[in-house]
Amino acid sequence: MPARPQDAAAFHALHQDLLILPNAWDAASARVIQEAGAKAIATSSAAVAWAHGFADGHHFPPEKLVTVVEEIARVVSLPITCDAEAGYADTPEGAAENVRRFIGAGAVGINLEDGKQPHDLHLRKIEAIRTAAEQAGVNLFINARTDVILKQLVPPEQAIEETLKRAAAIKNAGASGLFVPGIASADDIASVARGAGLPLNVMARPGAPNAATLRELGVKRLSAATGTFNVAMAALTAATADFLASGNSEALWSKRGNPLDYNTLFTA
Repeated sequence: MPARPQDAAAFHALHQDLLILPNAWDAASARVIQEAGAKAIATSSAAVAWAHGFADGHHFPPEKLVTVVEEIARVVSLPITCDAEAGYADTPEGAAENVRRFIGAGAVGINLEDGKQPHDLHLRKIEAIRTAAEQAGVNLFINARTDVILKQLVPPEQAIEETLKRAAAIKNAGASGLFVPGIASADDIASVARGAGLPLNVMARPGAPNAATLRELGVKRLSAATGTFNVAMAALTAATADFLASGNSEALWSKRGNPLDYNTLFTA
């Protein structure tokens, strides 16, 4: 189902407060996240890739991501934002075409990272994607990610200055939000939140402030990233190891907790 303008508007509005996003990797995880009370669905590019047997880092075919978004859109009623890495293309035109397809599948938001690519290329991709979204009639939430801190693109003492410099250019290019993975100290977060001119998204990681503190610091979005996927895989690993070692059906059954009625959830 193509993205709807009203869902895009609702997703933008969620950034007036702190939006907490547990990231999904397929239709089942997305629906479970909705049932748990999330206000929107976000995918993690790494988790999606791993769940389908691919490495993260532009190895996942964009046509498969189109299918993932379509499958998620079929079973949830919340706005969907998908992690588009760097657009799965080396050119602005290619990135815009891919994102056009994600919008057609139901996404009203994307993440778009710079990584170690030229900063100017990131900006041109944002501009091209904004134009494509406008042509599609959707006010796409472009969450522009800069890896200045995560990938140590500059010396540590220059990281906040460089992040804010990029934030200004990102905003001018047409982004809706700024994603700064790796930022964790309260002082750094407050500096970027004040100076970015865009809603700030931080990534859950050890040492990061809790939700109440993030609100005070001015953060508007907190992403679990691969956290939820890793928690699920850790549970699967532990349960499988125990079952292989003991063959204890009672112990395995007890680990289920109180499962949702999946057939009811996924009945069209």
